[in-house]
Amino acid sequence: MSDDLATLAGRLAAVRAGIDTACHAAGRDPAEVGLLPVSKTFGAEVVAEAANLGLRRFGENKVQEIQAKATELASLGLDWVVIGHLQTNKAKVVAALASEVQSLDRLELAVALDKALQAQGRAIDVLVQLKTSAEDSKTGLPPGELLRFLEQLRAFHSLQVRGLMTIAEHSDDDAVVRANFRALYQCRNRGQEAGHSLPRLSMGMSGDYALAIAEGSTEVRIGSSIFGARNYKH
Repeated sequence: MSDDLATLAGRLAAVRAGIDTACHAAGRDPAEVGLLPVSKTFGAEVVAEAANLGLRRFGENKVQEIQAKATELASLGLDWVVIGHLQTNKAKVVAALASEVQSLDRLELAVALDKALQAQGRAIDVLVQLKTSAEDSKTGLPPGELLRFLEQLRAFHSLQVRGLMTIAEHSDDDAVVRANFRALYQCRNRGQEAGHSLPRLSMGMSGDYALAIAEGSTEVRIGSSIFGARNYKH
């Protein structure tokens, strides 16, 4: 590992440079692609270090991690983004602490979130997660159900639908991965043709973000390439 990549600041700079390179290769403006740092499994002290580097939004898979870090880092005014599969019984906590949910994938969850948010007097941004891969481990709404779901979401005024999210298949075949991302892009186009505003496409992680950018991603979710290898036992 180079000296630059031995620090969080160095790894963050390398990721930003990689995003710029991928954008230029795809003929895109780097300003079109945002970065969501994914801090899951890393402690509050690591998030605080990242915040000192100017990062304000952090993606988390588990609501209990958001609870712990939001409490410890309350003075920093950070935004917490739910990117993992969300159970309806966590809706109240999410409504109180999260600024955004990127894993909205079913009507039952929309109902629970909307009820909890109304009780809090809040509205948050949401992305609809689609399952564009064939892997059983992946979750998300089937693409064929998107248009109906978007129509149903119009009734929930506390849920501000901003776009779509997906997780590509874990594959060494770039064509397979790109096909998953391309499917999300095509679903977004169909949604917009049906009258829905879906400007954001959250797709691409540490191992495949360059492919996602080539297929139209507007935000990449990067964890280990910024924070280092995860210790899931911790």
